[in-house]
Parts: sequence; structure tokens; C-alpha cells
Amino acid sequence: MKLFEMATRANLPPVDDTLKQDILQSERTYPMHKTLFDKVEALHLLETGGEVLEETSLSDSLCVMGWNMQRCLYPEQSAELLRPHAPDVIVLSEMDCGMARTHQRNTTRALADCLGMRYAFGLEFFELGLGNDLERRLAADDHNEKGWHGNAILFRVPPVAQALIRLDASGLWFCPDDGLSNSSVSKQPRIGGRCAVAAILPTQAGDVCVASVHLESLDDPSIRLAQMERLIAALDVFAPSLPTIIAGDLNTAFTPENGAALQEPLFRAAERHGYSWENNAQGTTTRSSLLTYKPRPPCKLDWFCTRGFSCHGAYILPAVNDIGSSLSDHEIIMGRFERA
Repeated sequence: MKLFEMATRANLPPVDDTLKQDILQSERTYPMHKTLFDKVEALHLLETGGEVLEETSLSDSLCVMGWNMQRCLYPEQSAELLRPHAPDVIVLSEMDCGMARTHQRNTTRALADCLGMRYAFGLEFFELGLGNDLERRLAADDHNEKGWHGNAILFRVPPVAQALIRLDASGLWFCPDDGLSNSSVSKQPRIGGRCAVAAILPTQAGDVCVASVHLESLDDPSIRLAQMERLIAALDVFAPSLPTIIAGDLNTAFTPENGAALQEPLFRAAERHGYSWENNAQGTTTRSSLLTYKPRPPCKLDWFCTRGFSCHGAYILPAVNDIGSSLSDHEIIMGRFERA
């Protein structure tokens, strides 16, 4: 598995019917997953597009927002919530493209078009099913046209460079007998693995790097640690010496009662590489939504992790529309940053 890949397409190539049948009929083993992973071309490309309203560099003071959009059921309503904050960069996770549960839409492109921003979308998974019971009820179709699910970055200026950073291709979500004892693996079979999307962006003070990441939700913190270490190693090669913001859903095991977040080894690992967790607002970042399958205690899963920036405030914004209905099961995080 390459440390990162930089090839882009305006539209990711679909999985053809022959390969789909091979995937559906294959053994659910790690070696088979590797073979199939290598054959899905879209897992090795970034989709890029959108229109830029401002063709200049960003100011030296950046507004960055992060949001796990839980499939992005409501791109237009979500854009209305984001627009008043005039973000320079938005990092996104759990974005659908060609999924029945989100009406086969390219949700990243729809959101970018609403906001007048460019985007880069990287595929975490080729989804083999229609989702859980709640998601199936939303589906108007009995099939996924593409089955894409992944992470994205939106930005107000053309990027200097972009990269897809694969963090795991072992097949945790393809092999039900992997010993992790998580029923989600059998309910949501997938080809792929966690990834990050990174972009080098021009500012008036010089180039900076921003990475959108979604770490593993399965139980073992050592998996998230390995993914964070790989992400930092890739960014050191992709954007050497540049000020860097890592943002997204890190799936850290935290509730206000147990204080466990700082016990996740990924926090100290990032600090050893010179990163800071300074610019994160107090409070939890999850909520119940239309797709909440099992209610859980509020958690703090979404974070900013920075190196080479001075920080000027962080906020947690409720992910609700104008009548108070939830747009996602995650709140929005927002931070202001300047190159140090």
C-alpha cells in the first residue's frame, strides 16, 4: 500500500458488474480483501471538482470547520448552516456518492456547489449493502448506483497539491471473523479502509496543509494509534515542513464521566511529533439524529490537531436546521488559526 496517492479524476470510475459479482461471491478473508482492494480503481484516486468564487490565496487567518455529516442527507440545509461562518476550509467525513440511502447523490459535490467551493473526495469504502435498517427505510431504490462512502475537503481557493492517504487496507470491515466482535462488520460489509484527504493550500503568509481524517470506530485504540502514526508520516512526506492542520472524527473513547480521551495513545503520539491539541473547544460533539440506531452517551470524537499554527479560538456548533432538527449525529467543530 502506497503512503499516499495523488492521481485525480473528475468522476471516480464505477466498479463494473463483473468485479461486483466477484466481490459478492468471494471468501471474506484478509488475503481476498487485498486482492479485491487492488482491483477497485476508485480506491486509489481522488475525485476533484467544484467552482471557486475567489481565485486568490487565502488570508493568513484561517477559519476551518470540521463535520462528520453522517452520509450527508441534507446538503442544501447543511450549506445554509455553514455559509454564515464563511469558512476557508471544511473537512468532512461520512460523505456518500451514489448510495440509495442518500438518493444516489454525490453529496460532496452538492455541498460544494451550494457553497461555491472546490472539493477533493477520497473513498473510504465501496459499500456492498444498502446500510442499516434505518438507512434502508430512506432508500427509494433497491441498489446503489456507485456505493461510494468517504472523506472530503472543501476549500475557497485552488489547491497547490492534493493527496489521498490510505490508513488501512487490511479488510476489517470485510472479514466478519476478525476477532473484534463488532456486529457492524457483518451488517455493513465493505471493500476499503480508513483514509485521509490532504491538500496544500496557498495563503498570504505561505502554503499550509490541511488533512481531513476519519479514524477507525472499532474498539481497539491501537488501531487508531497506528492510523494516526501513518497519517503523520505521510504528511511529513507530502507537505514537508509546512504548518499542518489535521481535523476530523478520530473516534476517541471519551465521555464526560470517564475522561478517557487523553488515555488514547494517539494523543501523546501526535504530541511527540510536535502537534498540539490546544485549539479544541470544551464539550461533546455527538447528538442523536434521524439515523441514530442505538442511543449512546454524548462523546467527544471530533478534534483539531495542529503543528506550526497559533490558535485563536475554537467552537462547537449544533448541527441542526432552522427548525431544530438534527442534520447529523455529530456537531460541527470550528477553529481559527494563523501560521505561527
